[in-house]
Amino acid sequence: MHSSFPHPTPPDGTPTPASGAGRWLRRYGPSPTTGEVEATLVCLPHAGGAPTFFRDWPTLIGPSLDVVAVCYPGRQDRFDEPCITDMTVMAGEVAAALAPLAARGPLALFGHSMGAAVAYEAARLLRSRHEVRPAYLFVSGLVPPHQVLPGTRHLKSDAALAADLLEQGGTDVQVLADEELRALVMPAVRADYRLIETYRHSSAGGPLDIPITAYYGQDDARTPPAAMPGWRHHTQAPTETRSFPGGHFYLQQHRRELITDIQDRLSTSL
Repeated sequence: MHSSFPHPTPPDGTPTPASGAGRWLRRYGPSPTTGEVEATLVCLPHAGGAPTFFRDWPTLIGPSLDVVAVCYPGRQDRFDEPCITDMTVMAGEVAAALAPLAARGPLALFGHSMGAAVAYEAARLLRSRHEVRPAYLFVSGLVPPHQVLPGTRHLKSDAALAADLLEQGGTDVQVLADEELRALVMPAVRADYRLIETYRHSSAGGPLDIPITAYYGQDDARTPPAAMPGWRHHTQAPTETRSFPGGHFYLQQHRRELITDIQDRLSTSL
């Protein structure tokens, strides 16, 4: 099982920074061969997550897509950097890191939960600040931005936050059970919760003009099926939704099906 947590040090098989990405992007597969890659798929993890959540995606996807994962500050080899608790700042930094990748070809974004909001806002800033139009936006485990509600979980105790993480599933129980490890990872978890719970969508700049597909778990109470088609309000291009069996971390059990769907939709749109 993938851990939800931003471990202080990288695990075995330390990734290589994606070319030109500096601190923000990690590649877990081999560097792409010129002319072999159809597009770059950028993966943005959930609250409390790290790029290792996507470490097996390059193997499952194969050489047609260059898969890179975002590493937020305050985790893994960025453990000593201050966490970011403001969506505008986070999305701006991510967009600046992604913009150079567009020179190599089409750029698609996939974000899960908090990462879906960051991906959406980064896509908007890529357009407005960097004149880059992503080819596709894939969002997962998040209601449409205008329906994201404020929250106060980031103000609760470490124990309460840990309980919330366990309820969602997809969390390394052993990390939570170890007091020292929990004390190390909780600042990043709390910062991410604050970021998404204080996020307020603004319609300034208008909707995107790229296709959006929204994925969700059928048993995830945080993504009611009736809400998910609302993503259509955030782009002038086609939108679709697809559900999978499972809860908030349905994608752990259904990675292959999800990845196949992403590949099929992306290849059709390019």
